[in-house]
Amino acid sequence: MAVMARAAVLALTLLLGVISSFAQGTAAERAAGEPAFETAPVVIDGRTLFEVRGISAYPAPRRAAVITSRILDLARDRTFDPAAIETAETGSYVRIGPEERPVLRVTDADAEFEGSDRHVLADVYRARIGEAIVAYRTARSRAVMLSSLRRAGIATVLALLVLVLARWLIRTLRRWLERRYADRVKTVAIRSFELLRAEQIWGLLRGALRLVGVVTFVSVVLFYLRYTLPLFPWTNGAGSQMDDWILAPLTVLGSGFVSKIPDFIFLLVLVIIVRYVLRAVHLFFFAIGRGQVQFNEFDPLWADPTYKLVRIGIIAFALIVAYPYIPGSSSDAFKGVSIFIGVLFSLGSSSTISNVLAGYVMIYRRAFHEGDVVKIAGLLGYVSRVRLQVTHLRTAKNEEIIIPNSTILAGEVVNYSSLAKTDGLILHTTIGIGYETPWRQVTAMLLEAADRTEGILKEPRPFVLQTALGDFAVTYQINVHCDEPRTMPRVYSSLHANILDVFNEYGVQIMTPAYEGDPDEPKIVPRDKWHEPPATPTSAG
Repeated sequence: MAVMARAAVLALTLLLGVISSFAQGTAAERAAGEPAFETAPVVIDGRTLFEVRGISAYPAPRRAAVITSRILDLARDRTFDPAAIETAETGSYVRIGPEERPVLRVTDADAEFEGSDRHVLADVYRARIGEAIVAYRTARSRAVMLSSLRRAGIATVLALLVLVLARWLIRTLRRWLERRYADRVKTVAIRSFELLRAEQIWGLLRGALRLVGVVTFVSVVLFYLRYTLPLFPWTNGAGSQMDDWILAPLTVLGSGFVSKIPDFIFLLVLVIIVRYVLRAVHLFFFAIGRGQVQFNEFDPLWADPTYKLVRIGIIAFALIVAYPYIPGSSSDAFKGVSIFIGVLFSLGSSSTISNVLAGYVMIYRRAFHEGDVVKIAGLLGYVSRVRLQVTHLRTAKNEEIIIPNSTILAGEVVNYSSLAKTDGLILHTTIGIGYETPWRQVTAMLLEAADRTEGILKEPRPFVLQTALGDFAVTYQINVHCDEPRTMPRVYSSLHANILDVFNEYGVQIMTPAYEGDPDEPKIVPRDKWHEPPATPTSAG
């Protein structure tokens, strides 16, 4: 986990570095096109009168704020006559405004910035300031305010009426379409291919109507705000800037969208082609899985995983083809995010990919199938589910064990079911019998015990092997055939019980594992002792 955390931090650092470099480069390009000095606008009621420059000791925003405050003071003073604004030459600058209440000073640097003479520039500034004061007072007059309120009220009522009417029209249109064409809209299909189901068509129609409603609502609200905000001096600035806030971005988006229409058409055609190719491939492999199409040396069980691999390949190829046509794919930000996602994916999916690859390898190697009884890493059970990353085992005790496929691929798998139906699974158990007992007798007793055991095949016949001549006993191995691997525990238990019964019946002592000396009497259980309490003939067998 620590390694993964360090790797993630490293990847994040790389991404931030890419984005930072991009941002610095953009800032540098922007700075290269800007003038060497700072300017700020003087704005009254959302209208820009002019721009002023600043110096390091007196920045432009601060100078513009002071000038704006002085103009507002003059405008609020009803005793001040805007026509009385004067200009006066004072040393190296021209003063605008009364001597006791100056508005600003126009210097040679200001005139150089505007490309004009300072006296001419001062006259222009004086005229703009006088107009601003007159407009400020007019906008706040009683008659104008009442007119603005009346016009805003009418606009509000009309906007609400339009919204209610649009909502009613859209609902009425939807009900009319459903009532008139509900029975006519059918699933669009080509033979057995269902391109669009009827529910999907109605869903698209409802979505289109909802989109029309949203567009109508947004349009009405924008027009309403664009009309009403400029009616009042306090919101006039916001109304004037709505074009820059909304219409300008929409214009940029629209022009960008129009320029990308050929790319969108290409992507749309590519998506349609890929979709139908995937459907055709799916039908092909589906037919293979059902046995309708057959190939030599190709197991029908491989159809589904092979289809998934082919589907991944087709989609990956389509993405490679589509990448240059995706809007913004060539931008540095898009590349930085792509690199970051790629690094995270490569770091976090190594074990997942290894398990998936192991799952495919096991499928094509046909190591086992669902329902097979197997032993994996010392765990015995039947395969309840095979997935791409893990395999589920269910034991005889009804325990579910989940094993990663990479672990299975790296170890050995014992499959008890693969040959059980054809050749029969051979179950075996060993016992040790003393040398004083004839081996032919032991063989016959073991075969008799096997014949008494249920679940054992009669053909091929059971057989006995003498696997070792030990220091104290001969080791015998009884081998029986079984075609149901899931019954192994019960078959083994029944076989062991019958071996004990047969050897007790014939008075032969089992010497497994070993003994230190011959007992006075054989260690066997007489027949009359087989059902000692609490055992009964029906419960113990």
